[in-house]
Amino acid sequence: MTTPSPQVWPAFRARDARALIRFLVDAFGFEETVVYGDGDRVDHAQLDWPEGGGVMLGSVRDDPDDAWPATPGTAAIYVVTADPAAVHARAVAAGASVVRGLSTTDYGSQEFAARDPEGNRWSFGTYAGEPRRPR
Repeated sequence: MTTPSPQVWPAFRARDARALIRFLVDAFGFEETVVYGDGDRVDHAQLDWPEGGGVMLGSVRDDPDDAWPATPGTAAIYVVTADPAAVHARAVAAGASVVRGLSTTDYGSQEFAARDPEGNRWSFGTYAGEPRRPR
């Protein structure tokens, strides 16, 4: 058995998870890896980012005991990419609502931000974080 490499996977809920999956694939370039659920309901979906990592999502639940009671449309996710201009062009071509145009930040990242149809904010940029401190 191999030990999995550590990763962070944002997870959120959607009112129309199947439509959101199509949007994230078409507008931003995520890859649909798996979707479990019947009809319009999505119990679990995994979308991989081609450059590493990904997101998980599912349909909002009408259950007071929901183990993951995330409110749809409230996520804010930063995605590292080597080519934010290409992702920006793809997003614009797909009709994404760009809320901050492609620009360079004061810390040197080229990035932009857009909202998905559920209202979540997605930022795509070259900033991959600072090097870890020695332990």
